[in-house]
Amino acid sequence: MTKDKALEELFLSQTPQFDDNAEFMAKLTKRLDAVEYIRQHQEATIRRYKMATVAAFVVGLISGAIMIAFVLSMPTDVPLFNFEVHSDILMWLAANFRFITTAVLGLMMSFALASIISNVQDIMLMREKQINHIFCN
Repeated sequence: MTKDKALEELFLSQTPQFDDNAEFMAKLTKRLDAVEYIRQHQEATIRRYKMATVAAFVVGLISGAIMIAFVLSMPTDVPLFNFEVHSDILMWLAANFRFITTAVLGLMMSFALASIISNVQDIMLMREKQINHIFCN
């Protein structure tokens, strides 16, 4: 409560003085032009990143769907490969290769989607930092 009063008194005691109105307006106009330029640049950059994200998502979705459909459409009674070695681990791998491949493709698609979302969040954070930097200077 006392901190609020102290802040209020501090703000009330400040009386800004503008010696040269033309100089102040020139500085203000220059800063506003800089802010507008950076805002337009950031909007264009974010539009490009959004389009790239959508394109990556669509390509990943289509390629993942094609790969999963290809793996699951193969005949299950015919092995995909033969090791010519009789080991329990290799026999299990040959028997479950389709499911393993499907799971790996699903994990890769999930990782790609998570990284795209992370990149978009990083871009938004960079945008906020640039805006804050402009207004603080």
